[in-house]
Amino acid sequence: MTARIKICGLRDAATARQAARLGADAIGLVFYGPSPRNVDIATAAAVCAALPPFVSSVGLFVNAEPAFVREVLASVPLDLLQFHGDEAPAYCRAFSRPYLKAVRVKPDVNLLEYAARYADARGLLVDAFVDGVPGGTGEAFDWRLLPPDLPLPLVLSGGLDPDNVRNAVNRVSPWAVDVSSGVESAKGVKDLERIAAFIDAVRAA
Repeated sequence: MTARIKICGLRDAATARQAARLGADAIGLVFYGPSPRNVDIATAAAVCAALPPFVSSVGLFVNAEPAFVREVLASVPLDLLQFHGDEAPAYCRAFSRPYLKAVRVKPDVNLLEYAARYADARGLLVDAFVDGVPGGTGEAFDWRLLPPDLPLPLVLSGGLDPDNVRNAVNRVSPWAVDVSSGVESAKGVKDLERIAAFIDAVRAA
């Protein structure tokens, strides 16, 4: 099975369309003010409108007020929600939309317990733990901490780039990979050549 590919943190329709043409299966929109990849509702709606068929749109939230998530969903046709904070299972399922739960991995985090708590999630997205930062750090983590028998589909994130993603896919065999900073030329600025190289590396794994 070829791992699916999500390019996260896109902020304009043209780049999102080109990422899809290069082979991305999904694009991510960040609705989190402190992030350099934060996008407003109008821009996010324009990005979704530019996507071709069968390319999914994913909205990333971090401990957002439920009213804000609903405001986004009223204007942006997101296929999947991605929760990167301390959201409880009841919160995650409150929006009648499929969701991923992100988990920042460190040695004392029990991913099997997370999978049991968020059993109705479409998958667990695993990222590096960096104190005080919910994601998008560009840091990797020890893949040996991932259990081989996780009952939910695994989305691998954290420090992936065109140079290491082929090895990551071969070692971890995730359902999907998620990249943001690893395909940027500067914070929040996507590089189409790096996106193409990343996608090629996943396909070659």
